[in-house]
Amino acid sequence: MLTSSQGRCHSQGRYLLTAGLQCCRCRVSYDVKSLRAVVNPDISKIRNIGIMAHIDDGENKMWERGITIQSAAVTFDWKSYRINLIDTPGHVDFTLEVERALRVLDGAVAVFDASAGVEAQTLTVWRQAEKHHVPCVCFLNKMDKPAANFSIESIRQKLKANPVLLQIPVGSGKSFSGVVDLLTNQKLIWKIRTELGDDGRVFESKPLDQSDEPELLQEASEARTALIEQVADLDDEFAELLLTDFGDNFDAVPSVKLQEAVRRVTLARKGVPVLCGSSLKNKGVQPLLDAITAYLPAPNERHHDLVRWYKDDLCALAFKVLHDKQRGPLVFLRIYSGTLKPQTAVHNINRNSIERVSRLLVPFADQHVETPSITAGNIALTVGLKQAVTGDTIVSSKASATAAARRAQNDGGARKKRGEDANMVLSGVEVPDPVFFCTIEPPTMSKQADLANALNCLQREDPSLKVRVDPDSGQTILCGMGELHIEIIHDRIRREYGIETHLGPLQVAYRETILHEASTTDTLDRTVGERRHVATVDLAVRPVDIFSSGDVMFSMISPSGPLLGYPLLGVSTLIKSVKVEPGTVPVMVSACVSRCMLKALRLAGVQVLEPLMSLEVTVGENHLSSVLGDLAQRRGTVQDIQSRHDNKVLLATVPLAEMMGYSTVLRTLTSGTATFSLALDTYEAMNPQDQSILLKRMSGLVL
Repeated sequence: MLTSSQGRCHSQGRYLLTAGLQCCRCRVSYDVKSLRAVVNPDISKIRNIGIMAHIDDGENKMWERGITIQSAAVTFDWKSYRINLIDTPGHVDFTLEVERALRVLDGAVAVFDASAGVEAQTLTVWRQAEKHHVPCVCFLNKMDKPAANFSIESIRQKLKANPVLLQIPVGSGKSFSGVVDLLTNQKLIWKIRTELGDDGRVFESKPLDQSDEPELLQEASEARTALIEQVADLDDEFAELLLTDFGDNFDAVPSVKLQEAVRRVTLARKGVPVLCGSSLKNKGVQPLLDAITAYLPAPNERHHDLVRWYKDDLCALAFKVLHDKQRGPLVFLRIYSGTLKPQTAVHNINRNSIERVSRLLVPFADQHVETPSITAGNIALTVGLKQAVTGDTIVSSKASATAAARRAQNDGGARKKRGEDANMVLSGVEVPDPVFFCTIEPPTMSKQADLANALNCLQREDPSLKVRVDPDSGQTILCGMGELHIEIIHDRIRREYGIETHLGPLQVAYRETILHEASTTDTLDRTVGERRHVATVDLAVRPVDIFSSGDVMFSMISPSGPLLGYPLLGVSTLIKSVKVEPGTVPVMVSACVSRCMLKALRLAGVQVLEPLMSLEVTVGENHLSSVLGDLAQRRGTVQDIQSRHDNKVLLATVPLAEMMGYSTVLRTLTSGTATFSLALDTYEAMNPQDQSILLKRMSGLVL
């Protein structure tokens, strides 16, 4: 009988996969080294991992309205390994949290609902992981649900990934009791312990033998043979071993050799190991933690040219900022090279400033533990950095950055990213443009300064939150990634800062583009005092896709469009010529260019673009017609209707403007039985009728 450290985290009435948050809360039968005993483990024993999942597929949460809204970093020991876990949100409104978590991960666990497979937001997060070349392990969760289906086809078809099955379940639905490890032919069974509760801490491990059910023995044998053949196809070294020593007897293949091959396949991102279990009862979580240490990379197995140039000097990335009322800003750093110690000065390259780290903490389990130093590969929580924001590069000194830049210049054969030669900064986080905005007002003018401070703090924590002041009305505009995002910001201002703010009507952040190219010339002739300023500009504006590769062009994303003042998208400007009379100041030339550009945009014909969302609704067949009728009224386009057990899965694209308040309507239409998810798809031109309605609605509106 084996026991294992795996407790429970209960939030919003749910038990969820929490890994390290719980392992320190349970009494364990083997020695788990404490943080104080091993302050800085060997880098090969460190795993920086994240958990990626669709909403409610089951993982550790920093909860707000039942979903993860911030990526929660936590450190814990598992056997001889140090795991730094960064949980990520499963809601489309918090895509930036996923992005900045993936930026500092070395590996990830993708969690799927075994009854649903790959869902809309899972696909979005998976694409983000692919962009950062993050090796992954898959976990089919909720195997104890009645509708659980142990199928990996959706991983292969929807994610275009190559699933490598390492386990098969023992039973399914309510009869799910354990798994068979195909590498070792061990059967792991989680038995109900009434004196301790069915919490998954205790499980039994024994080899498969003839006393087991014949169907299970045959299934395990066939699955192991398929695993060996699949790995041999993906890994040449293992294929050679197989042909040389075990061609006649696959059963004799040592599990350690198979495990080494699976690790090589995973690190090369040729395949993704697949495990299964139920995080509700912590069944299968211990083997998942073992798989994390066995197959996902250590920090020194992920190669960064920039880090090599810093050698043993400090190089770290600030990837998250939190505000603590007592300690001030808490900045999470991923240490890529060197060592960080408290009471030392560091140089922020992005801000060109020197700050002092007053205290150094490790978010160990459910507490922050002070530490005398943190070395490369680890996650640090710092106190004292007042200026650092998400995406900033922190080094030991300006001289260190200069020396690294010199090494980079001498290393002509290395592949360098754009901008690294000049300032030696780590690539930060791509912040998406907000899609919703509204006005926000304090209860009284005396609270205006307090509100401004709260919004500044929240923007440091969340770069996807944008705040601006309308130049005409003087009102403060809050811009966010979605309806829920803005609602939660509103709640936090009330709860954490004690300010009862008022939000104006929520509006969609449309974009503007042009229908065709146009050229124009404009001359500005002004006399200021005794000096005459004359500038003539000839330019053309065109849709981006009709520019030839030889043109000199400037992408226009942020300038305001001439129709409703929304940012321009998909427009480029070619300045053909600029003629300036002697004595004309640059500001007059700039004004002439802007005026000429506005004139050209109007000639090109302006089109409003609106954001379209990919919508996935899981609904019973008896409510399908009601949902379809409602989507038709929302200008939705149905892409497909699939069957999933006793339900129908409706895939559609719907304008974001039509989705406000949709969760309430869907609950009413289906008596609370349907679920849905959204993911931003693209921006698409509005049809003339809808654009006309929008223009009439927006006319005279002051924001």
